[in-house]
Amino acid sequence: MPASKLPDHIEVIGGKVNNLKNINVNIPLHKFVAVSGLSGSGKSSLAMGILYSEGARRYLDSLATYTRRRISQVGRANVDSVKHIPSALALRQRPTIPGARSTVGTMTEIFNVLRLMYSRLGSPKCPNGHQVPPTIKIAEAMDVMGDQMGVITCPTCGVKFHAFGAEDFAFNSDGACPECEGLGITKQLDPDRLIGDETKTIRDGAVAAWRTPGRNFMPIVAQAAGVRIDVPYNQLTEKEKEMVLHGQQKHYAIDIPSKNGRVFHMDNALYENAYNAIEDSMKTTKSEIALKRLNRFYCFFTCPMCHGTRMNPNRLGQLIDGMNIAEASHMPLGKLPAFVDRIKQWLPDNMQKLAQNLTTELLNQTQPLIDLGLDYLTMDRAGASLSTGELQRIQLGRTLRTQTTGVLYVLDEPSVGLHPDNVAGLIKIFHQLVDQGNSLVVVDHETAIINAADYIIEIGPGSGVNGGQVIDQGTPAQIRQSQHSLIGPFLTGKAQLVTRKIANDDVFAKGSVTLTINQRFNLNDVTAEFPVNRLIAVTGFSGAGKTTLVLDGLLDAFTAKFHKHSLPSYISKFEPGKMKHIVSVDATPVGKNARSTLATYTNIMDNLRKKFAQLPDAKKHHYTPSYFSYNNKQGACPACGGTGEISLDIQYLPDMVETCPTCKGRRFNQDILNIKWNGKSIADVLDYDVDHAIDLFKDDESILKTLEVLQQMGLGYLHLGEATPSLSGGEAQRLKLTSHMKSRQNDTLFIFDEPTVGLHPLDVHVLLKVFSQLIDQGATVLMITHDLDLMANADYLIDMGPRGGDQGGRIVAKGRPADLVKDPRSLTTKYLAEHFQKFQK
Repeated sequence: MPASKLPDHIEVIGGKVNNLKNINVNIPLHKFVAVSGLSGSGKSSLAMGILYSEGARRYLDSLATYTRRRISQVGRANVDSVKHIPSALALRQRPTIPGARSTVGTMTEIFNVLRLMYSRLGSPKCPNGHQVPPTIKIAEAMDVMGDQMGVITCPTCGVKFHAFGAEDFAFNSDGACPECEGLGITKQLDPDRLIGDETKTIRDGAVAAWRTPGRNFMPIVAQAAGVRIDVPYNQLTEKEKEMVLHGQQKHYAIDIPSKNGRVFHMDNALYENAYNAIEDSMKTTKSEIALKRLNRFYCFFTCPMCHGTRMNPNRLGQLIDGMNIAEASHMPLGKLPAFVDRIKQWLPDNMQKLAQNLTTELLNQTQPLIDLGLDYLTMDRAGASLSTGELQRIQLGRTLRTQTTGVLYVLDEPSVGLHPDNVAGLIKIFHQLVDQGNSLVVVDHETAIINAADYIIEIGPGSGVNGGQVIDQGTPAQIRQSQHSLIGPFLTGKAQLVTRKIANDDVFAKGSVTLTINQRFNLNDVTAEFPVNRLIAVTGFSGAGKTTLVLDGLLDAFTAKFHKHSLPSYISKFEPGKMKHIVSVDATPVGKNARSTLATYTNIMDNLRKKFAQLPDAKKHHYTPSYFSYNNKQGACPACGGTGEISLDIQYLPDMVETCPTCKGRRFNQDILNIKWNGKSIADVLDYDVDHAIDLFKDDESILKTLEVLQQMGLGYLHLGEATPSLSGGEAQRLKLTSHMKSRQNDTLFIFDEPTVGLHPLDVHVLLKVFSQLIDQGATVLMITHDLDLMANADYLIDMGPRGGDQGGRIVAKGRPADLVKDPRSLTTKYLAEHFQKFQK
């Protein structure tokens, strides 16, 4: 086919995924296309639900059946037709949080190459302590099969020994430190944490360790063992305290009184002291939530054997250019190219070809991460300590390594957690992807990314039922001129930037919270002061230490104070002021599965069930509130078990998810659906969105209040029966706030981590209204953010930097944003000054 006849766009006809209203849209191929729209408008439905879904499915269809069975497949999208779509790769908004064993090195697979390098190019140490110089023979010995694999002879003393192979350097396998099993940390039960409030009696819960599942009767057993349980714990004798903490495991006969006055007798109740209660729970629990709860009783220390390297110390004798593998892992990625040059100079001539092979692979895997501004990360950095933005860029870096052509990349919010300076690097990579012959669709709200696109598609005009249509499309220049565009005014600077009343008196007039971190990651002797009853922005380069200061520092300090624990060792000073409560709100999904809905997450479902159970028809059939739950057998549709869907395994084709034919997706059984309130079944009510439900419940105060709060939060378009795990990060954060919006919030600190995830600039205005409302109710609101609109609306700004990793960890600017932009000294305030200027034109 001549080049002029090749298709130049993807043609989507009749898109009906989620709230899309049968849309037809052409997406240019071999271009960088930005998709914009309000939260919940249908952007991700078009990008992920149609483009990625169809692109991935059709590519998988070309593979052999055997291969397809081993790949989780994507079902057909609800669309009439999609023409000219390339194979698709996607990067989602929320990467999965890595486990305790993951490091930057293992996640990027750079550590795998480093292990190979140490096994093939390294200088081993013989059992008599002689360092054997690197030779090609060592590399050859690693390829011998059987017992002789890796066996070499020391040229100094002639002893034969096994040099370490690649697997011997894996801290998740043979190379793990025997003390900590490759975790780098050890934990020990903290006696102070086993006992909660010493002024309480044991009967009232003084022993926190006995308030774990299955141990609520332990105070009665302790009483049988001779411990007084109605005396405050701090007034017990040393012998009684010894019994609580270290008492022998013995069986006792006890009587447990129940709430209804009956007594339950146990002949052989086993006594478990406070230490055993936690240790035994730790051995048997498999749930992440339970583990997190139990970890609160432990103090964590750097492993004394491996000093946090995770490696068996005997592996550290094998060196490259005088460095062991732990030292090499601790180097920032940005220093690896110089390390590679030194290796080549250090090795003999006959090893240069092998070195070239291995080091080229190392640099190929490292370069995209350096381009994405992750040069400050070290290979040994724990994966769980990375921010969302860092995780996304690692994911993107792995994708870029492949240097493919003819692929459709679909990215959902790649700017999450990125400093404005990193965004410029990200845009450069986007253009590189397109220049390699790929097509790129990016769902984002960052105006710099939208402005840099070749083409913009806007979905809207509103959210939910009010969205799902293409309201505008064209080049950035056309969108900036368009009358219909919602993003246009934010691209030109004609929109309003400051939308809330910023405090103009002394910022610290209502008090402050002070925190000093002596040493934690890249923070050394950093003191921060946070004003009370204000909107505070903590900003800075990715990896500068924002999360360490706020979540490891401030949040952990308050948690220790409220649980009456000692402060973490890395906090040397903490003055909480008058703060009495703390609420941490992150962007993780709400609820674990599709059974969690807007109604079940709030108090709406409980009130609805009571309302329906009060109806004469329900009483006649003896239906209690539990009958009006699709999570109970009495209420659920028998065919789908209350999920509204059934999944069909069609052998080598993707599993098919179908609306349940029995209840037609309504989740309840027919008997329950026959009970009507105002002519509507409970399923009919759950079909209502918040905006329309307000009128329906105008006479029901308890439900109405919650609905009004949801509406104030800008979530009026969500349906009461909407599954909460599918909400965007920004929607999830606002939903988590609903229970806090109805009461006074004096002396409460709210901490938000990246609250603008998935939010259009117009949604940010709604979020700022919510923040102002919390502050009017007496709260202090602190946000970790990269969003320039949020920064401009803050009362006080603390900027960390100057850059990331070992080049960060300091407070480089603090004060009112309007004052800081007059003389911008830091990277963030320079970008903020430009932002203010753009909107003041």
